[in-house]
Amino acid sequence: MTSRAGFDPARLSRIDAFVQEHYIDSGKLPHAQMLVARGGEIAHFSSLGPAREGAAKAIDEGSLFRIASMTKPVTSIAFMMLVEECKVALDTPVAAVLPEFKDLGVYDGGGAGVPFLTKPCERPMQMVDLLRHTSGLTYSFQNRSNVDAAHRELKLENWHGAYDLDAMVAALGKLPLEFSPGSAWNYSVSTDVLGAVVQRLSGQRLDEFFAARIFKPLQMDDTFFKVPEDKTDRLTDCYTFVPGKGRVMYDRGAESAWSRQPVQLSGGGGLVSTALDYHRFCRMLLNGGELEGARIVSRKTLELMTANHLPGNGDLATMSRSLFSEATNAGVGFGLGFAVNMSPALNLLPGSVGEFYWGGMFSTAFFVDRQEEVTMVFMTQLSPSSTYPIRRELKTLIYSALT
Repeated sequence: MTSRAGFDPARLSRIDAFVQEHYIDSGKLPHAQMLVARGGEIAHFSSLGPAREGAAKAIDEGSLFRIASMTKPVTSIAFMMLVEECKVALDTPVAAVLPEFKDLGVYDGGGAGVPFLTKPCERPMQMVDLLRHTSGLTYSFQNRSNVDAAHRELKLENWHGAYDLDAMVAALGKLPLEFSPGSAWNYSVSTDVLGAVVQRLSGQRLDEFFAARIFKPLQMDDTFFKVPEDKTDRLTDCYTFVPGKGRVMYDRGAESAWSRQPVQLSGGGGLVSTALDYHRFCRMLLNGGELEGARIVSRKTLELMTANHLPGNGDLATMSRSLFSEATNAGVGFGLGFAVNMSPALNLLPGSVGEFYWGGMFSTAFFVDRQEEVTMVFMTQLSPSSTYPIRRELKTLIYSALT
């Protein structure tokens, strides 16, 4: 068979057969969409399974998916655009832009109804800490400390609740950090705080900044925080995995929370997109910050973003305190908004040094391998993303098809 974009077509075709048998026919996943490209040229694009429960309509290229933490690279790019304009720097103290953070301390006791005790930070939180998740902040779903318990009690991460971005920042400024900034890695609301920084510095709402500065230039017409009324019929159903019950409905496409304007614009996880739209974002990343004449960031800025920024060139295995993230740990560094592959041998997976990637809680994923010029976008809708090993399986199938 003729090679397509440097892939063996017969080996690429194994992807669909594997996903259909192991995930769709078994009912583990509701649907699955895979886009694989090389040098920007789509080599494989497939859609399996129904868009909604009980519906005959299958997912297709117009299907909309909640991409959750695949929002984080978009927010990180937005921030670095402001760095390029010298409106901020990576070592700028966060409190210089968000004064609500000026009195932050590190947890030293208390919680669960007892007032928190704190000790001074070893150094102030810097913008780079937000980008690489070394801020000392946390997520409510980490479920391991009195600080994340306070997140749950306050419902800080409820996008349709009482907190807009400014109110969330104010509330976070009154809670302790889990550790001194720069001393460890913890998956957290850091990128949501970064979104607040983008708002303050740009003078625009985050959704407006994204639309004008990133989505319109890249022609990402189907990416947004709120699904427009004339596109809600394209939004897929979303599920969560419950032990003992299996796949349970989480958010119906026909009556979705994502069809309402959120109070809190989550730069850490709020976007909806399509595989083709996110493919355009990946092509921009692959091309060094430009796509079809639209320059988003410079090549050197992207090189900086995709280097490992963990202190001492460490990896997540040595620095992570998270009980959950969107990456394995060994041989994985973290840049400015992306996980970075430092060692395929330690990953125990085929890949390339310098490949960067991330995923979302509903099991969506992407990666960009500039060495092989390979990009992937995977869409489905099942949380948590740790339920099944499909990401590593897909990566194995993709790399095994390279010629």
